[in-house]
Amino acid sequence: MDFDFILTTDRTMMTNHHGKEFLGFMTTSPAVGLPERLWMWLCAPKMKTDKAGRVWQAPYGLRKIEAALIDAGFKAAVVDPSELKKYSKSVKAILIGHHDFFAFCAPSSTWWVITGKEPVNRKYFMKLMESPAIREAKKRGAKLIVGGPAAWQWLHMTEYWTKWGVDTVVDGEAEKVIVDLAQRIIEGRTLPKYVYVGPQEAPSIEEIPIIKHASVNGLVEIMRGCPRGCKFCSVTLRPLRYIPLDVIEKEISVNVREGVRYGLLHSEDVLIYGANGVHPRPKPLFKLHEITLKYYRAIAWSHSSLSAIVCAEREHKLVSKLTEYIFSKTGQKFLGLQTGIETGSPRLAKEIMSAKAAPYKVEEWPDIVEEAFAIMHDNMIIPAATLILNVPNETTDDIIKTAELLERLKPYRSLIVPMYFVPLGVLKDQSLQIRIKPEHVDIMWLCLEHAFRWVPVISKMYLEGPFYFPLRVLIDAFLWWVRRQAEALKPKLKAYIEKLAEESRKWEPSSALVQEAEIGSATKP
Repeated sequence: MDFDFILTTDRTMMTNHHGKEFLGFMTTSPAVGLPERLWMWLCAPKMKTDKAGRVWQAPYGLRKIEAALIDAGFKAAVVDPSELKKYSKSVKAILIGHHDFFAFCAPSSTWWVITGKEPVNRKYFMKLMESPAIREAKKRGAKLIVGGPAAWQWLHMTEYWTKWGVDTVVDGEAEKVIVDLAQRIIEGRTLPKYVYVGPQEAPSIEEIPIIKHASVNGLVEIMRGCPRGCKFCSVTLRPLRYIPLDVIEKEISVNVREGVRYGLLHSEDVLIYGANGVHPRPKPLFKLHEITLKYYRAIAWSHSSLSAIVCAEREHKLVSKLTEYIFSKTGQKFLGLQTGIETGSPRLAKEIMSAKAAPYKVEEWPDIVEEAFAIMHDNMIIPAATLILNVPNETTDDIIKTAELLERLKPYRSLIVPMYFVPLGVLKDQSLQIRIKPEHVDIMWLCLEHAFRWVPVISKMYLEGPFYFPLRVLIDAFLWWVRRQAEALKPKLKAYIEKLAEESRKWEPSSALVQEAEIGSATKP
Protein backbone atom coordinates (compact mmCIF):
# COMPACT_ATOMS: atom_id res chain seq x y z
CA MET A 1 0.00 0.00 0.00
CA ASP A 2 1.39 3.40 -1.00
CA PHE A 3 0.93 6.66 0.87
CA ASP A 4 2.08 10.07 -0.28
CA PHE A 5 2.24 11.37 3.29
CA ILE A 6 3.52 9.37 6.25
CA LEU A 7 3.02 10.71 9.77
CA THR A 8 5.16 9.38 12.61
CA THR A 9 7.07 10.16 15.78
CA ASP A 10 9.64 8.40 17.95
CA ARG A 11 9.09 5.41 20.24
CA THR A 12 8.51 7.51 23.38
CA MET A 13 5.45 9.08 21.75
CA MET A 14 4.20 6.22 19.54
CA THR A 15 3.04 4.07 22.44
CA ASN A 16 0.08 3.77 24.78
CA HIS A 17 2.21 3.22 27.90
CA HIS A 18 0.48 -0.11 28.64
CA GLY A 19 -2.83 1.77 28.72
CA LYS A 20 -1.61 3.89 31.63
CA GLU A 21 -1.14 7.46 30.41
CA PHE A 22 0.80 8.68 33.44
CA LEU A 23 3.54 6.10 32.87
CA GLY A 24 4.40 8.41 29.99
CA PHE A 25 6.11 10.70 32.50
CA MET A 26 8.92 8.13 32.59
CA THR A 27 9.75 8.93 28.96
CA THR A 28 10.81 12.42 30.04
CA SER A 29 13.63 11.03 32.17
CA PRO A 30 16.83 9.16 31.42
CA ALA A 31 16.83 5.49 32.39
CA VAL A 32 17.97 5.66 36.01
CA GLY A 33 18.72 2.56 38.07
CA LEU A 34 17.43 0.23 35.31
CA PRO A 35 18.73 -0.89 31.90
CA GLU A 36 17.37 1.39 29.18
CA ARG A 37 15.67 -1.48 27.37
CA LEU A 38 13.73 -2.40 30.53
CA TRP A 39 12.96 1.29 31.21
CA MET A 40 11.51 1.65 27.72
CA TRP A 41 9.45 -1.52 28.09
CA LEU A 42 8.03 -0.10 31.31
CA CYS A 43 6.96 3.23 29.87
CA ALA A 44 6.91 2.96 26.06
CA PRO A 45 6.12 -0.51 24.70
CA LYS A 46 5.93 -0.81 20.91
CA MET A 47 2.50 -0.11 19.46
CA LYS A 48 0.65 -2.89 17.65
CA THR A 49 0.63 -2.41 13.86
CA ASP A 50 -1.02 -3.87 10.78
CA LYS A 51 0.85 -5.31 7.76
CA ALA A 52 1.25 -1.82 6.30
CA GLY A 53 2.92 -0.59 9.50
CA ARG A 54 -0.06 1.54 10.50
CA VAL A 55 -0.41 1.82 14.25
CA TRP A 56 -3.42 0.73 16.28
CA GLN A 57 -3.34 3.89 18.42
CA ALA A 58 -1.54 7.14 17.58
CA PRO A 59 -0.99 10.49 19.33
CA TYR A 60 -4.13 12.57 18.95
CA GLY A 61 -2.37 15.45 17.19
CA LEU A 62 -1.08 13.11 14.47
CA ARG A 63 -4.57 11.67 14.09
CA LYS A 64 -5.96 15.19 13.50
CA ILE A 65 -3.39 15.96 10.80
CA GLU A 66 -3.97 12.55 9.21
CA ALA A 67 -7.72 13.28 9.15
CA ALA A 68 -7.19 16.73 7.61
CA LEU A 69 -5.10 15.24 4.80
CA ILE A 70 -7.51 12.37 4.15
CA ASP A 71 -10.49 14.73 4.09
CA ALA A 72 -8.64 16.84 1.51
CA GLY A 73 -8.17 13.79 -0.73
CA PHE A 74 -4.53 12.92 0.04
CA LYS A 75 -3.23 9.42 0.76
CA ALA A 76 -1.94 9.63 4.32
CA ALA A 77 -1.36 7.30 7.27
CA VAL A 78 0.23 7.24 10.71
CA VAL A 79 3.01 4.65 10.70
CA ASP A 80 5.19 3.24 13.47
CA PRO A 81 8.77 4.59 13.34
CA SER A 82 10.10 1.04 12.99
CA GLU A 83 8.10 0.66 9.76
CA LEU A 84 9.32 3.79 7.94
CA LYS A 85 11.70 1.77 5.77
CA LYS A 86 8.67 0.39 3.89
CA TYR A 87 7.98 3.87 2.52
CA SER A 88 11.38 5.56 2.29
CA LYS A 89 11.60 4.96 -1.49
CA SER A 90 8.11 6.18 -2.37
CA VAL A 91 6.82 8.69 0.18
CA LYS A 92 6.53 12.34 -0.85
CA ALA A 93 6.75 13.72 2.69
CA ILE A 94 7.31 12.55 6.25
CA LEU A 95 5.47 14.53 8.92
CA ILE A 96 6.75 14.30 12.49
CA GLY A 97 4.96 15.61 15.58
CA HIS A 98 6.24 15.74 19.15
CA HIS A 99 5.53 17.19 22.57
CA ASP A 100 9.20 17.74 23.39
CA PHE A 101 11.65 17.29 20.49
CA PHE A 102 14.82 18.35 22.34
CA ALA A 103 13.76 17.76 25.97
CA PHE A 104 13.44 21.46 26.80
CA CYS A 105 9.93 21.12 28.22
CA ALA A 106 8.82 19.93 31.61
CA PRO A 107 9.66 17.68 33.24
CA SER A 108 12.36 16.56 30.77
CA SER A 109 14.59 19.56 31.43
CA THR A 110 14.36 19.03 35.19
CA TRP A 111 15.43 15.38 35.06
CA TRP A 112 18.20 16.31 32.63
CA VAL A 113 19.50 18.90 35.08
CA ILE A 114 19.25 16.60 38.10
CA THR A 115 20.82 13.52 36.49
CA GLY A 116 23.15 15.13 33.95
CA LYS A 117 21.91 12.58 31.38
CA GLU A 118 19.82 12.96 28.24
CA PRO A 119 16.16 12.00 28.76
CA VAL A 120 15.03 9.07 26.65
CA ASN A 121 12.55 11.20 24.70
CA ARG A 122 15.41 13.31 23.32
CA LYS A 123 17.58 10.25 22.65
CA TYR A 124 14.87 8.42 20.73
CA PHE A 125 13.90 11.50 18.74
CA MET A 126 17.55 11.91 17.73
CA LYS A 127 17.65 8.23 16.72
CA LEU A 128 14.56 8.70 14.59
CA MET A 129 16.00 11.71 12.76
CA GLU A 130 19.29 9.87 12.15
CA SER A 131 17.56 6.67 11.03
CA PRO A 132 18.46 5.13 7.64
CA ALA A 133 14.80 5.32 6.56
CA ILE A 134 14.61 9.10 6.98
CA ARG A 135 18.06 9.64 5.47
CA GLU A 136 17.11 7.56 2.43
CA ALA A 137 13.78 9.36 2.01
CA LYS A 138 15.51 12.75 2.19
CA LYS A 139 18.21 11.63 -0.26
CA ARG A 140 15.61 10.82 -2.91
CA GLY A 141 13.81 14.14 -2.41
CA ALA A 142 11.07 13.51 0.18
CA LYS A 143 10.10 16.54 2.24
CA LEU A 144 10.39 16.63 6.02
CA ILE A 145 7.82 18.63 8.02
CA VAL A 146 7.81 18.88 11.81
CA GLY A 147 5.31 20.42 14.21
CA GLY A 148 3.27 20.01 17.34
CA PRO A 149 3.29 21.62 20.80
CA ALA A 150 7.11 21.74 20.85
CA ALA A 151 7.57 23.37 17.44
CA TRP A 152 8.99 26.47 19.15
CA GLN A 153 12.10 24.49 20.12
CA TRP A 154 13.34 24.46 16.53
CA LEU A 155 13.88 28.23 16.70
CA HIS A 156 16.51 27.53 19.37
CA MET A 157 18.09 24.52 17.60
CA THR A 158 18.62 25.72 14.02
CA GLU A 159 21.79 23.64 13.65
CA TYR A 160 19.68 20.46 13.69
CA TRP A 161 17.15 22.08 11.37
CA THR A 162 19.94 22.36 8.80
CA LYS A 163 21.68 19.09 9.63
CA TRP A 164 18.58 16.95 9.13
CA GLY A 165 17.20 18.88 6.19
CA VAL A 166 13.92 19.86 7.81
CA ASP A 167 11.93 21.63 5.10
CA THR A 168 9.18 23.23 7.19
CA VAL A 169 8.40 23.78 10.86
CA VAL A 170 4.71 24.38 11.62
CA ASP A 171 4.11 26.22 14.89
CA GLY A 172 0.47 26.24 16.02
CA GLU A 173 -2.79 24.50 15.11
CA ALA A 174 -1.97 22.90 11.78
CA GLU A 175 -5.19 21.39 10.40
CA LYS A 176 -5.67 24.16 7.83
CA VAL A 177 -2.09 24.92 6.83
CA ILE A 178 -1.09 21.28 6.40
CA VAL A 179 -3.46 20.93 3.43
CA ASP A 180 -1.82 23.88 1.69
CA LEU A 181 1.65 22.48 2.38
CA ALA A 182 0.63 19.06 1.07
CA GLN A 183 -0.68 20.62 -2.15
CA ARG A 184 2.58 22.51 -2.62
CA ILE A 185 4.50 19.24 -2.23
CA ILE A 186 2.34 17.43 -4.78
CA GLU A 187 2.77 20.30 -7.25
CA GLY A 188 6.52 20.63 -6.61
CA ARG A 189 6.28 24.20 -5.32
CA THR A 190 8.61 25.81 -2.78
CA LEU A 191 7.86 25.29 0.90
CA PRO A 192 8.23 27.98 3.61
CA LYS A 193 10.82 27.18 6.27
CA TYR A 194 8.63 28.29 9.18
CA VAL A 195 4.85 28.64 9.38
CA TYR A 196 3.32 30.34 12.39
CA VAL A 197 -0.41 29.84 12.96
CA GLY A 198 -1.66 32.78 15.02
CA PRO A 199 -5.06 33.14 16.72
CA GLN A 200 -6.63 34.65 13.60
CA GLU A 201 -5.58 31.63 11.50
CA ALA A 202 -6.63 28.95 14.01
CA PRO A 203 -9.24 26.59 12.60
CA SER A 204 -12.86 27.13 13.54
CA ILE A 205 -14.93 24.30 15.02
CA GLU A 206 -16.19 23.45 11.53
CA GLU A 207 -12.64 23.28 10.17
CA ILE A 208 -11.35 20.83 12.80
CA PRO A 209 -11.59 17.31 11.29
CA ILE A 210 -12.86 14.21 13.08
CA ILE A 211 -10.19 11.55 13.65
CA LYS A 212 -10.37 8.48 11.39
CA HIS A 213 -8.61 5.97 13.64
CA ALA A 214 -7.94 5.34 17.32
CA SER A 215 -6.00 7.81 19.44
CA VAL A 216 -3.58 6.87 22.23
CA ASN A 217 -5.57 5.72 25.25
CA GLY A 218 -8.81 6.96 23.73
CA LEU A 219 -7.96 10.63 24.12
CA VAL A 220 -10.60 12.98 22.68
CA GLU A 221 -10.52 16.75 22.69
CA ILE A 222 -13.41 18.61 24.32
CA MET A 223 -12.08 22.17 24.17
CA ARG A 224 -9.31 24.31 22.65
CA GLY A 225 -7.81 27.42 24.16
CA CYS A 226 -7.94 28.78 27.70
CA PRO A 227 -9.26 32.08 29.08
CA ARG A 228 -6.82 32.46 31.98
CA GLY A 229 -4.04 34.29 30.15
CA CYS A 230 -0.99 32.86 31.94
CA LYS A 231 2.09 34.51 30.44
CA PHE A 232 4.14 31.29 30.29
CA CYS A 233 1.55 29.27 28.32
CA SER A 234 0.99 29.13 24.54
CA VAL A 235 -2.51 27.65 24.84
CA THR A 236 -3.89 30.90 26.18
CA LEU A 237 -2.96 32.61 22.88
CA ARG A 238 -5.50 30.45 21.07
CA PRO A 239 -9.19 31.30 20.78
CA LEU A 240 -11.49 29.45 23.18
CA ARG A 241 -13.63 26.85 21.39
CA TYR A 242 -15.88 24.19 22.93
CA ILE A 243 -16.05 21.04 20.80
CA PRO A 244 -19.74 20.14 20.21
CA LEU A 245 -21.02 17.04 21.99
CA ASP A 246 -21.93 15.28 18.74
CA VAL A 247 -18.34 15.65 17.49
CA ILE A 248 -16.97 14.36 20.79
CA GLU A 249 -19.32 11.37 20.56
CA LYS A 250 -18.19 10.59 17.01
CA GLU A 251 -14.54 10.54 18.04
CA ILE A 252 -15.25 8.35 21.05
CA SER A 253 -17.12 6.00 18.70
CA VAL A 254 -14.02 5.79 16.47
CA ASN A 255 -11.91 4.69 19.42
CA VAL A 256 -14.44 2.14 20.65
CA ARG A 257 -14.92 0.74 17.15
CA GLU A 258 -11.18 0.05 16.99
CA GLY A 259 -11.04 -1.60 20.41
CA VAL A 260 -10.12 1.23 22.78
CA ARG A 261 -12.67 1.09 25.61
CA TYR A 262 -11.15 3.61 28.02
CA GLY A 263 -10.52 7.28 27.41
CA LEU A 264 -9.08 10.62 28.36
CA LEU A 265 -11.09 13.83 28.09
CA HIS A 266 -8.63 16.46 26.90
CA SER A 267 -8.84 20.17 27.65
CA GLU A 268 -6.65 22.71 29.37
CA ASP A 269 -9.42 22.89 31.97
CA VAL A 270 -12.04 20.13 31.77
CA LEU A 271 -14.28 21.71 34.43
CA ILE A 272 -14.87 24.86 32.40
CA TYR A 273 -16.30 22.97 29.43
CA GLY A 274 -19.48 24.93 28.66
CA ALA A 275 -18.75 27.27 31.58
CA ASN A 276 -20.13 30.70 32.31
CA GLY A 277 -16.78 32.47 32.04
CA VAL A 278 -14.65 30.57 34.55
CA HIS A 279 -17.64 29.43 36.63
CA PRO A 280 -18.27 25.70 35.94
CA ARG A 281 -21.83 24.74 34.97
CA PRO A 282 -23.35 21.37 35.95
CA LYS A 283 -25.54 20.82 32.87
CA PRO A 284 -22.89 20.74 30.10
CA LEU A 285 -20.48 18.79 32.27
CA PHE A 286 -23.00 16.10 33.16
CA LYS A 287 -24.13 15.86 29.54
CA LEU A 288 -20.50 15.47 28.47
CA HIS A 289 -19.96 12.64 30.95
CA GLU A 290 -23.24 10.93 30.14
CA ILE A 291 -22.21 10.70 26.49
CA THR A 292 -18.66 9.63 27.33
CA LEU A 293 -19.74 6.87 29.69
CA LYS A 294 -22.14 5.42 27.13
CA TYR A 295 -18.98 4.14 25.45
CA TYR A 296 -15.94 4.13 27.73
CA ARG A 297 -15.47 1.72 30.63
CA ALA A 298 -13.11 4.05 32.45
CA ILE A 299 -12.01 7.66 31.98
CA ALA A 300 -9.57 10.30 33.18
CA TRP A 301 -9.35 14.07 32.75
CA SER A 302 -6.26 15.49 31.10
CA HIS A 303 -6.19 18.79 33.02
CA SER A 304 -8.17 20.94 35.39
CA SER A 305 -7.26 24.23 37.03
CA LEU A 306 -7.20 24.30 40.81
CA SER A 307 -9.43 27.37 40.93
CA ALA A 308 -12.06 25.61 38.78
CA ILE A 309 -12.03 22.68 41.20
CA VAL A 310 -12.63 25.01 44.14
CA CYS A 311 -15.29 27.03 42.31
CA ALA A 312 -17.13 23.92 41.08
CA GLU A 313 -17.26 22.43 44.56
CA ARG A 314 -18.12 25.64 46.41
CA GLU A 315 -20.93 26.64 44.06
CA HIS A 316 -22.49 23.30 43.06
CA LYS A 317 -20.72 20.46 44.93
CA LEU A 318 -19.91 19.57 41.36
CA VAL A 319 -16.63 17.73 41.89
CA SER A 320 -18.28 15.44 44.46
CA LYS A 321 -21.31 14.83 42.22
CA LEU A 322 -19.28 14.21 39.05
CA THR A 323 -16.86 11.77 40.67
CA GLU A 324 -19.73 9.90 42.35
CA TYR A 325 -21.43 9.61 38.94
CA ILE A 326 -18.24 8.49 37.17
CA PHE A 327 -17.35 5.89 39.81
CA SER A 328 -20.90 4.50 39.92
CA LYS A 329 -20.98 4.07 36.14
CA THR A 330 -17.49 2.67 35.60
CA GLY A 331 -16.56 0.95 38.84
CA GLN A 332 -13.22 2.76 38.82
CA LYS A 333 -11.91 3.83 42.20
CA PHE A 334 -10.11 7.06 41.34
CA LEU A 335 -9.72 9.72 38.66
CA GLY A 336 -6.39 11.07 37.40
CA LEU A 337 -5.57 14.51 36.02
CA GLN A 338 -2.77 17.02 35.55
CA THR A 339 -2.83 20.48 37.09
CA GLY A 340 -0.56 23.45 37.64
CA ILE A 341 0.48 24.91 40.98
CA GLU A 342 3.39 26.76 39.32
CA THR A 343 4.28 28.87 42.38
CA GLY A 344 3.37 29.36 46.01
CA SER A 345 4.17 33.07 45.81
CA PRO A 346 1.16 35.40 45.41
CA ARG A 347 3.56 38.13 44.20
CA LEU A 348 4.92 35.98 41.39
CA ALA A 349 1.48 34.56 40.61
CA LYS A 350 0.17 38.11 40.15
CA GLU A 351 3.01 38.85 37.73
CA ILE A 352 2.85 35.76 35.52
CA MET A 353 -0.66 34.27 35.95
CA SER A 354 -2.95 36.93 37.36
CA ALA A 355 -6.15 35.09 36.28
CA LYS A 356 -5.04 31.63 37.42
CA ALA A 357 -7.01 31.98 40.64
CA ALA A 358 -10.14 33.47 38.99
CA PRO A 359 -12.89 33.89 40.04
CA TYR A 360 -10.93 34.42 43.26
CA LYS A 361 -8.21 36.94 44.05
CA VAL A 362 -4.69 36.02 43.03
CA GLU A 363 -3.53 36.97 46.55
CA GLU A 364 -5.50 33.91 47.76
CA TRP A 365 -3.58 31.55 45.48
CA PRO A 366 -1.84 29.39 48.15
CA ASP A 367 -5.16 28.90 49.96
CA ILE A 368 -6.92 28.04 46.69
CA VAL A 369 -4.23 25.44 45.93
CA GLU A 370 -4.56 23.75 49.32
CA GLU A 371 -8.37 23.77 49.22
CA ALA A 372 -8.33 22.21 45.73
CA PHE A 373 -5.91 19.50 46.88
CA ALA A 374 -8.17 18.74 49.84
CA ILE A 375 -11.22 18.49 47.55
CA MET A 376 -9.38 16.14 45.19
CA HIS A 377 -8.10 14.02 48.08
CA ASP A 378 -11.62 13.63 49.50
CA ASN A 379 -13.06 12.71 46.09
CA MET A 380 -10.36 10.24 45.02
CA ILE A 381 -8.88 12.46 42.33
CA ILE A 382 -5.11 11.97 41.98
CA PRO A 383 -3.34 15.01 40.53
CA ALA A 384 0.06 15.17 38.88
CA ALA A 385 0.91 18.81 39.60
CA THR A 386 3.66 21.03 38.23
CA LEU A 387 5.79 23.79 39.71
CA ILE A 388 7.79 26.25 37.58
CA LEU A 389 11.32 27.22 38.66
CA ASN A 390 13.51 29.88 37.08
CA VAL A 391 10.61 32.11 36.00
CA PRO A 392 11.83 35.57 34.90
CA ASN A 393 12.07 37.90 37.93
CA GLU A 394 11.83 35.00 40.39
CA THR A 395 13.23 35.95 43.83
CA THR A 396 14.48 33.91 46.76
CA ASP A 397 11.35 34.91 48.68
CA ASP A 398 9.19 33.46 45.88
CA ILE A 399 11.03 30.15 46.20
CA ILE A 400 10.55 30.19 49.97
CA LYS A 401 6.81 30.79 49.55
CA THR A 402 6.65 27.79 47.21
CA ALA A 403 8.47 25.65 49.77
CA GLU A 404 5.98 26.74 52.44
CA LEU A 405 3.08 25.73 50.21
CA LEU A 406 4.64 22.32 49.57
CA GLU A 407 4.74 21.75 53.33
CA ARG A 408 1.00 22.45 53.45
CA LEU A 409 0.33 19.91 50.68
CA LYS A 410 1.99 16.95 52.42
CA PRO A 411 -1.31 15.36 53.60
CA TYR A 412 -2.81 15.15 50.12
CA ARG A 413 -2.47 12.20 47.74
CA SER A 414 -0.61 13.57 44.70
CA LEU A 415 2.53 13.72 42.62
CA ILE A 416 4.25 17.13 42.43
CA VAL A 417 6.86 17.70 39.74
CA PRO A 418 9.21 20.72 39.56
CA MET A 419 10.09 21.99 36.10
CA TYR A 420 12.24 24.75 34.64
CA PHE A 421 10.72 27.68 32.82
CA VAL A 422 10.64 27.50 29.02
CA PRO A 423 9.82 30.51 26.80
CA LEU A 424 6.23 30.06 25.68
CA GLY A 425 3.15 32.25 25.32
CA VAL A 426 3.67 35.95 25.93
CA LEU A 427 7.21 35.13 27.10
CA LYS A 428 8.07 33.28 23.88
CA ASP A 429 10.78 35.72 22.82
CA GLN A 430 12.80 35.16 26.01
CA SER A 431 16.06 33.27 25.61
CA LEU A 432 16.04 29.66 26.76
CA GLN A 433 18.44 29.68 29.68
CA ILE A 434 18.32 27.33 32.63
CA ARG A 435 19.52 29.49 35.52
CA ILE A 436 20.11 26.99 38.30
CA LYS A 437 19.84 28.28 41.87
CA PRO A 438 20.91 26.33 44.96
CA GLU A 439 17.52 27.17 46.53
CA HIS A 440 15.86 25.11 43.80
CA VAL A 441 17.39 22.01 45.39
CA ASP A 442 15.16 22.52 48.43
CA ILE A 443 12.08 22.55 46.20
CA MET A 444 13.24 19.43 44.36
CA TRP A 445 13.88 17.71 47.65
CA LEU A 446 10.46 18.53 49.06
CA CYS A 447 8.90 17.13 45.88
CA LEU A 448 11.00 13.98 46.18
CA GLU A 449 9.97 13.50 49.80
CA HIS A 450 6.35 13.99 48.76
CA ALA A 451 6.85 11.25 46.15
CA PHE A 452 8.34 8.89 48.75
CA ARG A 453 5.16 9.38 50.80
CA TRP A 454 2.57 9.01 48.05
CA VAL A 455 3.95 7.11 45.02
CA PRO A 456 3.70 3.66 46.70
CA VAL A 457 0.07 4.41 47.55
CA ILE A 458 -0.71 5.73 44.08
CA SER A 459 1.08 2.94 42.19
CA LYS A 460 -0.87 0.31 44.15
CA MET A 461 -4.12 1.99 43.08
CA TYR A 462 -3.04 2.87 39.54
CA LEU A 463 -1.45 -0.47 38.66
CA GLU A 464 -4.08 -2.72 40.22
CA GLY A 465 -4.53 -6.26 38.90
CA PRO A 466 -2.28 -9.17 37.88
CA PHE A 467 -1.38 -7.75 34.44
CA TYR A 468 0.26 -4.69 36.01
CA PHE A 469 1.88 -6.54 38.94
CA PRO A 470 5.36 -6.74 37.30
CA LEU A 471 5.22 -3.00 36.56
CA ARG A 472 4.30 -2.23 40.15
CA VAL A 473 7.11 -4.41 41.51
CA LEU A 474 9.67 -2.67 39.29
CA ILE A 475 8.42 0.82 40.18
CA ASP A 476 8.40 0.02 43.91
CA ALA A 477 11.90 -1.45 43.64
CA PHE A 478 13.12 1.63 41.80
CA LEU A 479 11.60 3.93 44.42
CA TRP A 480 13.23 1.85 47.19
CA TRP A 481 16.59 2.22 45.42
CA VAL A 482 16.15 5.99 45.08
CA ARG A 483 15.20 6.26 48.74
CA ARG A 484 18.29 4.31 49.76
CA GLN A 485 20.43 6.68 47.70
CA ALA A 486 18.63 9.83 48.78
CA GLU A 487 20.53 10.95 51.88
CA ALA A 488 23.91 10.34 50.25
CA LEU A 489 22.71 12.08 47.11
CA LYS A 490 21.50 15.32 48.68
CA PRO A 491 24.88 17.00 49.37
CA LYS A 492 26.19 15.77 45.99
CA LEU A 493 23.13 17.19 44.27
CA LYS A 494 23.60 20.59 45.92
CA ALA A 495 27.24 20.69 44.79
CA TYR A 496 26.25 19.59 41.30
CA ILE A 497 23.53 22.26 41.06
CA GLU A 498 25.96 24.95 42.22
CA LYS A 499 28.38 23.82 39.51
CA LEU A 500 25.62 23.96 36.89
CA ALA A 501 24.71 27.45 38.06
CA GLU A 502 28.11 28.61 36.86
CA GLU A 503 27.85 26.71 33.56
CA SER A 504 24.22 27.37 32.61
CA ARG A 505 23.76 27.30 28.85
CA LYS A 506 21.74 29.83 26.89
CA TRP A 507 19.83 29.21 23.67
CA GLU A 508 18.68 32.26 21.72
CA PRO A 509 15.66 32.04 19.38
CA SER A 510 16.33 32.66 15.68
CA SER A 511 14.81 36.08 15.04
CA ALA A 512 15.64 35.76 11.34
CA LEU A 513 13.38 32.72 10.98
CA VAL A 514 10.62 34.46 12.90
CA GLN A 515 10.83 37.45 10.57
CA GLU A 516 10.60 35.32 7.43
CA ALA A 517 7.77 33.15 8.79
CA GLU A 518 4.90 32.47 6.44
CA ILE A 519 1.72 33.39 8.26
CA GLY A 520 -1.91 33.50 7.22
CA SER A 521 -2.06 37.09 8.41
CA ALA A 522 0.40 39.73 9.59
CA THR A 523 0.38 38.33 13.15
CA LYS A 524 3.88 37.62 14.40
CA PRO A 525 4.66 35.08 17.14
